[in-house]
Order: sequence, then C-alpha cells, then structure tokens
Amino acid sequence: MAEKRGLGRGLSALLGETAPPPPPPPGSVTEIAIDRIHRFEGQPRARFAPDELEALTESIRASGVLQPILVRVHPNRKDHFELIAGERRWQAAQRAGLHAIPALVRQMSDVQQLEAAIAENVQRESLTPIEEAAGYQRLIDQYGRTQAEVAEAMGKSRPYVANAIRLLALPAEIQGMLGESELSAGHARALLGAPDPLSAARQVVERGLSVRETEALVKRLQARDGEGEAGGAPSRGGSRKDPDTLALEADLSAALGLKVEISDRGGQGEVRIHYAALEQLDEVCRRLSRR
Repeated sequence: MAEKRGLGRGLSALLGETAPPPPPPPGSVTEIAIDRIHRFEGQPRARFAPDELEALTESIRASGVLQPILVRVHPNRKDHFELIAGERRWQAAQRAGLHAIPALVRQMSDVQQLEAAIAENVQRESLTPIEEAAGYQRLIDQYGRTQAEVAEAMGKSRPYVANAIRLLALPAEIQGMLGESELSAGHARALLGAPDPLSAARQVVERGLSVRETEALVKRLQARDGEGEAGGAPSRGGSRKDPDTLALEADLSAALGLKVEISDRGGQGEVRIHYAALEQLDEVCRRLSRR
C-alpha cells in the first residue's frame, strides 16, 4: 500500500517550494545565488572604471565567471554571505543577468576580512594610493594593528606601509589627483616635502613632470622658501642650505618615510628626524641599531 504524503509536503511539491540550501562548508567552491551575497562595507576599493566593468560584463556573458569570488558566511544574516574579494566580478555577473556565481567560502574574522580585501586589491594593483593608505590606516585605527603587523599581513616592508600612510596628510585636492591617476604615489611622496604641496602639485600636472622632475621642483621650492623665511639672511647654522644638503634631506626623508632636517656649521652640525608616533621612532631605532 502506497504511503500517504502529508498535505503540507504535497503543496510544497506542487508549488515548487524548497527550503534554502544549507550553507556550503568553509573552504569549498560552490555556486551561490547572487541575491544571497552582500557587499562588504569595508571594501577598500571605492571606484570601478565603467569601461572595465562593461568589458568584464561582456566577457562573463560570453564565457561565464572563470574565477570564483571570495566570501564568508554573513555574520548577521542566516544563509547569506558577505563579499571579501571579487566585487567587480560580482557586479559584472549581475549586469550580465546571472543568477548565481561560483564562490570560495572562507572562515574569517572582521580584521582578517579587511586584510584579505586590501591584499587582493593591492596584488591586482586595483587600488589608488589613497585607497590603499586608507585601508592600512583603518587596520591600525579600528583593529589596533601596528604598522609592522600591517606590513607582514600585506607582504610589504614597514617603511612601505609608513610611506603609504603619509599620503593621507596631503590636501584633499591632491588626494583627488591621485584617485584620477593624474599623479602617482611617487609624485605624491615628493610633494610631501614642498612648502605648498597643492601649488606644486598643480605645476606638476600642468607641466606633465616626471617623479624625478617633481623631486627637483620640490628641492628648488624648499631652497626658495628657506631664503624667503630668512629674508636673505643666513639660515640657522650659519649659512643657507646648499642644494646638496637639501638633496640629502630629501633622500633621507624618502628612505625613512619621515621628515629629516640637516643643520651644518662648517662640517659640524646635527640631523633632526621628526616623528609623529612611537612606532616611527621604534623603526628609526631598529634601523640605527641593525648590525
């Protein structure tokens, strides 16, 4: 005798209703419905070039998504996921009309998620220098990471991270020039030493100067500014700083990621290193004590 089916089960079968599929195990690649994936609000990359997004959309229409995106189980929504890496692919898949996308599921804490999102974009060189710097600063401010820990997580040197973060001190207009690729990170680092960084940046863009030419421009502006402050009188130390001293200051500043001042009095003088945090002082001490 055939077993009777319950009414609820029969209606469910007739209507095609099914329970949400169980979440895939961490570390697995699976097809996940696009509407169950949500953008990571801490995503360091803020802008996507429309032409690149459209090209990727056409590629996905033709060939599908060839590389899985990276997600974690959503911390607040059951049976949903939060994007870690691959937002451009996720957006293009939606534009291409796909209903599901291959995804690699990983178990990650909030800080690990941010580190992975930054690292993935840095490796692809898809972050602007300011987006990269802001990501590093967020790891420090929000999660208590040190510059050394950020550098280790990103596979970068500590001076690299320190120099990147210094770019956040530039005026907003210069940061915008970096975002629009009018200036490179090399240009921006050189401009940090200018008496008036914004005025110098406008000259760099208008004249199409290279990084080397920008460094030379900043040295000239520093020399002119020093003379103006002294009103033509000798500077502290007994004489105006010569171009070689200014160049040495710039080289040391670039190497350390900190402002360096040299005061010379006939072959004797002092070197001053300015730091804004104890971590920076620790790094200087570590370098000076290295054997």
